[in-house]
Amino acid sequence: MRSHLTTNVIRKKYLTTAVQIGLIMGMSHAAYAVETTNNTENDEAATPSATLDAITVYSDGYRSTGTKTALDPNDAPMSYTRIDQDLLQKRQADSVNAALRYEPGVSAESRGTVSIFDEYNIRGFKTYSNFYDGLRLPYDGAWNLMPQVDIYATEAVEVVKGSASSLYGYAAPGGMVNQIAKAPKSTQENEVQLRLGNQNLKEVAVDSTGPITDTLDYRFVALKRQKDGQMETTEEERLLVNPSLKWQATDDVSVLANLFYQDDPEMVPSTPLPAVGTVYNASYGKLDSDAYAGDEWNKFSKEVFMPSVTVNWDINDKLTFKHITRYTDAEAEQRNTYHSLEGFVPGSDTTLDRIAYTTDESMNNWTTDNQLAYQFDIVDTSHNLLFGIEYQETDSDATYYNAGAAGTPNIDLSNPDFSQIDTTTLPLDAYRQTQDIEQSQLGFYVQDEMKWKDLTVVAGLRHDDFESTTEKTEASQGIVYSTETFGNDASETSGRLAAIYDFDNGLSPFASYSQSFQPVVGSNFITDEPFEPTTADQLEAGVKYLSKDRATQGTLAVFDITQKNVVVSDYVNYRNQTQTGEIASKGFEISGSHMLNDWVDVAASYSYTDAEITKEEINPDVVGNTPAQTAKHKATLWADYYATDKLTLNAGIRYEDGMQIDKQNSDDLPSVTLVDVGGSYQINPMLAVGASINNLFDKTYVGACYDINNCWMGPERQMTVSLKANF
Repeated sequence: MRSHLTTNVIRKKYLTTAVQIGLIMGMSHAAYAVETTNNTENDEAATPSATLDAITVYSDGYRSTGTKTALDPNDAPMSYTRIDQDLLQKRQADSVNAALRYEPGVSAESRGTVSIFDEYNIRGFKTYSNFYDGLRLPYDGAWNLMPQVDIYATEAVEVVKGSASSLYGYAAPGGMVNQIAKAPKSTQENEVQLRLGNQNLKEVAVDSTGPITDTLDYRFVALKRQKDGQMETTEEERLLVNPSLKWQATDDVSVLANLFYQDDPEMVPSTPLPAVGTVYNASYGKLDSDAYAGDEWNKFSKEVFMPSVTVNWDINDKLTFKHITRYTDAEAEQRNTYHSLEGFVPGSDTTLDRIAYTTDESMNNWTTDNQLAYQFDIVDTSHNLLFGIEYQETDSDATYYNAGAAGTPNIDLSNPDFSQIDTTTLPLDAYRQTQDIEQSQLGFYVQDEMKWKDLTVVAGLRHDDFESTTEKTEASQGIVYSTETFGNDASETSGRLAAIYDFDNGLSPFASYSQSFQPVVGSNFITDEPFEPTTADQLEAGVKYLSKDRATQGTLAVFDITQKNVVVSDYVNYRNQTQTGEIASKGFEISGSHMLNDWVDVAASYSYTDAEITKEEINPDVVGNTPAQTAKHKATLWADYYATDKLTLNAGIRYEDGMQIDKQNSDDLPSVTLVDVGGSYQINPMLAVGASINNLFDKTYVGACYDINNCWMGPERQMTVSLKANF
């Protein structure tokens, strides 16, 4: 696996300048200035008053996730959240899923014990693929290989709610998550961090940045992590190396080169558990949070290599150009088990009827985005015109082997034996499938950001042409019995019209209409016609608030999303797919933060998501039901207490309710309330110690179920301590 990737890298030296967008969003830092006055009558100091002074720092070629322009997120007519590195470290978040735990409208950790991909629901719609510096991380839409970027290598995690295809093309209806890469700085900063914790966690991380010359800055980010997986016998291991260079070629031109490499030789595979024994009592009671239906043979490994380059050119005071290109070379190997449709063997509620399988996957992708922005004024209205051309191409291969139920040993969950599978005798040649998938997408977009007095209007349009060709071969015991080639082509135009008005009192009402589309790989098993892309429309309205001292801010948003052409499967065979589904999601989200005084600040949120299956011809009995893995209610509360100038304590509570066990809505999953605590102490200007406990009371719960036979436990209690040196 590792040697194969190294060979590819050497063989493809001509691709060592592939892309990355150099986005660093402005960071708001709050500082309080306390003014005291003498009371001449009683010689006592008056009550201190606090004023908040905000500092915003933008990098060269700054682009926000929401508009791909320098528009401040607070002034953007959409629901927008930025989770910066400081908050990520307070919560000791080491995955995108963990970073989204306190985000309203997001059901994070749908498979909380699994580490092979980031999977979450935004406003009722599944999302598998994140964005990294404004470019979507490649995913072929069919298999398991999904590149990930470790949280430590990101400056911030940005969440834009709702349809965003007018700028990004291929995007989920509920929203998108964009990880902003750490970029070089012109001031010397060095950080070394050590982390230890339960589950045998051992981690060391380094982040160093600064100038090499007057025109050349560097950054070097590296991490090594080892820990036990939550499920018995599983492990996690990661090596991250991420160097980058920024060259200020002239006063107007800068070049950012980034090399991202991540090796995950041990990851926790997506091995499900049945509802009996997790949601419901079995004859032996209920399973613990570390329950596992797999075997020591099960394994998942992944390797990702992503070089990139970004060029920012200020052509003149009104015209700027940004070019970004990234290349991705990724591989994954999997050995895993799943259970049959019936789950347990007849007459038992303890013994699972398992099927062993393997996948061997590889992916090559390159993508480029070119943006030309032009600012001008007409009468009293300023315009920021954005023109863009994006192209990406993906070539992925997958080989799948299945041993069948007859050749796979069962497992007794009441007394599991995790060493039953023998590689030398496992009949993996019972079924073999290979797929070669080639995909390309070309998008042209234009956006006008118009500002007239206190009114800002954003209007955008994008056209995408998507092509996909799949060559599939099926064999049994080495004998090929089926070969097939099919294609999926799509031509879609997506738009957005949004407006926001800023009142002097800090209130800013906004409204928007936006569209999205997602290409679908595969064909209708009845008509054999290739799938069309799924499309969605969103209406959103709300109001933002930001106080003059910037100590209080909040957002209220209501939304209505309808997704069409949803692919659905029958109950007997998930490969029997048609495109007759439709899902509607309505709801609202409210969030806010407030600095109570110089010592305490709080943040709270609540979201209500009413997702409903409105059409499904192949399974008409589910029409009117709620899709699985979406929480109807989510509430969070987070507080920071600055006890002294050296000691900070924090705590959070998160609550979810209304998640269904399956799309048949045969039962609700129990609601869950979790408590997180943490803190940090600045020993001296260079050295700090931190600690956190997620799921403080070690609550055992089911995070989500796809159906009655496929459930995943939520994360158990995770305790970490960290020692950080900055110099």
